[in-house]
Amino acid sequence: MADTSTGLDEKIAGMLSYIFGWISGIVFLILEPNNKYVRFHAFQSIIVFGALTAVGVILGWIPVLGLIVRILLSVLAFILWIILLVKSSQGQKYKVMWAGPLAEKWSDSGS
Repeated sequence: MADTSTGLDEKIAGMLSYIFGWISGIVFLILEPNNKYVRFHAFQSIIVFGALTAVGVILGWIPVLGLIVRILLSVLAFILWIILLVKSSQGQKYKVMWAGPLAEKWSDSGS
C-alpha cells in the first residue's frame, strides 16, 4: 500500500473519507493531495453523499411525497455508506454506478 500524507494506511484513509459523508470526503481531499486511492474515495464520497443530500433537501420541501423520498434516500444512503466503508477498508475501489467513473477521472487528473 502507498503512503499517505496523513500517515494513515491508505485503506483506512479511504474508509474515513466516507465516515461523515461528503464532509469527510472534502477533508480527505484537502489532506491527501497525492494518493489516488484516497482521492478516489474522497471524490466518490463528495459526489454520492453530496448528491443524496441535495436531492433530499430539494425534494424535502414537497409535502408528503418529500417525506417519502427523504426516507427512501436515507435508507439508500445508509446502505451505500456501509458498502463503501467495507469495500474501501478492504482496499477495493468499488464504484457507485454514476459517481465512480467521475470520481476516478477526477482522482487521476489531480496528481
